[in-house]
Amino acid sequence: MGFEKAWLNYCKSDNLSMQDYFMFVTYNKEDSIVKSTVLELTAAAKGLFSIDMKSSLCDMKYEVDSTKKGIHLQIGDDKELENEGYRISLVDEVILIEAFTSRGILYGTFDLIRSTILRTDDHSLNKTIFPKNPLRMLNHWDNMDGSIERGYSGNSFFFEHGEVIVNERTKAYARLVSSVGINAVVINNVNVRGIATNLITNRYIDKLKQIGEIFASYGIKLFLSLNFAAPMELGGLTTADPLDEAVRLWWKEAVKLLFIEIPSFGGFLVKADSEGRPGPFTYQRTHAEGANMLAEVVKPYGGLIIWRCFVYNCKQDWRDTKTDRARASFDNFQSLDGSFAENVILQVKNGPMDFQVREPISPLFGGMKKTNLILEVQIAQEYTGQQRHVCYLIPMFKEILKFKTYCKEENDTVLDIVSGNTYGNKNAGMAAVTNTGNDDNWTGHDLAAANLYGYGRLSFNPDLTSEEIANEWITLTFGTKEHVIEYITKILMMSWPAYEKYTSPLGIGWMVNPSHHYGPNVDGYEYDRWGTYHKADHTAIGVDRTKNGTGYTTQYHRPNQELYETPETCPEELLLFFHRIPYTYQLKTGKTLIQHIYDSHFEGVEDVEEMVSLWEELKGKLEEVPYHRVLHRLQEQLEHSKEWRDVICSYFNRKTAIEDKKGRKIY
Repeated sequence: MGFEKAWLNYCKSDNLSMQDYFMFVTYNKEDSIVKSTVLELTAAAKGLFSIDMKSSLCDMKYEVDSTKKGIHLQIGDDKELENEGYRISLVDEVILIEAFTSRGILYGTFDLIRSTILRTDDHSLNKTIFPKNPLRMLNHWDNMDGSIERGYSGNSFFFEHGEVIVNERTKAYARLVSSVGINAVVINNVNVRGIATNLITNRYIDKLKQIGEIFASYGIKLFLSLNFAAPMELGGLTTADPLDEAVRLWWKEAVKLLFIEIPSFGGFLVKADSEGRPGPFTYQRTHAEGANMLAEVVKPYGGLIIWRCFVYNCKQDWRDTKTDRARASFDNFQSLDGSFAENVILQVKNGPMDFQVREPISPLFGGMKKTNLILEVQIAQEYTGQQRHVCYLIPMFKEILKFKTYCKEENDTVLDIVSGNTYGNKNAGMAAVTNTGNDDNWTGHDLAAANLYGYGRLSFNPDLTSEEIANEWITLTFGTKEHVIEYITKILMMSWPAYEKYTSPLGIGWMVNPSHHYGPNVDGYEYDRWGTYHKADHTAIGVDRTKNGTGYTTQYHRPNQELYETPETCPEELLLFFHRIPYTYQLKTGKTLIQHIYDSHFEGVEDVEEMVSLWEELKGKLEEVPYHRVLHRLQEQLEHSKEWRDVICSYFNRKTAIEDKKGRKIY
């Protein structure tokens, strides 16, 4: 399959104030990243201005001919620009990009190109930028057979038929994600089974080394997910006990090859003791003992162990009204605070359940004060339309990052914690389950690329607004026509609220078809082992998670604990997550709960109808192929939103026997 250039399209630009600067580029140091940077500038010069850019190595910036416009890349000793920062300034007719590292030079160059396309003039370029999050990671859930768990845009471009793939798309992918500031990528599924266990052996080392070199040339560290039971499955041991000396020695030898052969290798992502995956619990050991064993063996190489906190009792009995899946991560990890090695990072999902369209923030943020944390979000739209529906997730991520945990008097937001600002952590940041595949447009739905682009930009610079990120992506992808930017921005910004309206009311979540998670099924998970219950009967719906219920609210610091404790103070978008509420309960709008369910689902469909109309207005203003691809998806979304509306409204109408006050047809 072919692949498109997405937001690195570099179409003809009319920004004539910048054109002459792209005549030549000089640089004072050369390595693989600087070489990639020069190639990027060369491609931009050709695409934007039809210029064959000249380049040369120049020892000092002062040797640049200041009578000619150009670009100079200066790696220096300004420690103010440590940690991948960069400065762009205009000096004597030369655009100077300064950094302490070559990664900073790369990010500054992508910024310059982006600014040029966005019509920034040369005198508006002066800026100094630092990435807020040290680690800005993508997690691929790609399997060795080429399938992708929760993948909605084709098959893997890393694996096929049990083999590792390296080709031109590998480099194209590295360019794409590096351009938005991604500096770490896990290429294989966290559920490591079968042949994927062998990725840590010499069987695949040559291909992994090639990927590592490509990634390194764009400032990206390669990570792998590993199988905690590998000492048994590969090494022939009878145990994987992390405190067993033979196990520790086996791991020590096993990881050596990767770090020696792949200088840019970053370490491992581990899913243990969750959903059937092996882990330290088997041997009555703690997560800290399991993670620290691996941390010890990767430490000599500067490696990291990223340990997922998605751990819960997946054999919960639906008759048990006290066991609460929402409590599980906190209950499993909080007592271990301070016992993890410095090169261990706990990867915590944004909410306590599983990437629902609306969840409270995980209380582990603010609950772990002596442990490295990174925030895990999902841009693969598993529960938000599976890239068949447009659902722009950056506004959700913005809300997550600004959430106040009250773990300290100041610097207490989720962003403060995961950026290292709260406790001074260097091993911190953000990770996203990514949404790419080998479809021509990378993300299946063309508009889903806004989530990939947006996540990268947000993880690098969380101060950007959702609208700013949307405008950037639209302009880079579809061009500078104001009408196009305005309409697509409107579609993106209304899409998450619309999806929430026609699917899951007031934070209850789930209500999807089991296994594949697409489409409405109110009782699909209601009597299963997964702990995802709404407990609707003919009088009320919701789960009591207060101190008198499951006790989940007590995992938060005050005043969040008090905020969630009563229906009167609880944010209504999370009302049914925290409380069991009668259908006749009156919301702040004056509507009853049941009327809100009816109204929101009808409103959601109306929103999608407006999105379709907005897109149809763009006919003739966009290239035909992406226009029709998106139109087809939006039309499917409209029909599917009607299905959601009718199934949900009919379920609750039959359950409650309360009619819609507006007299609309409910089946």
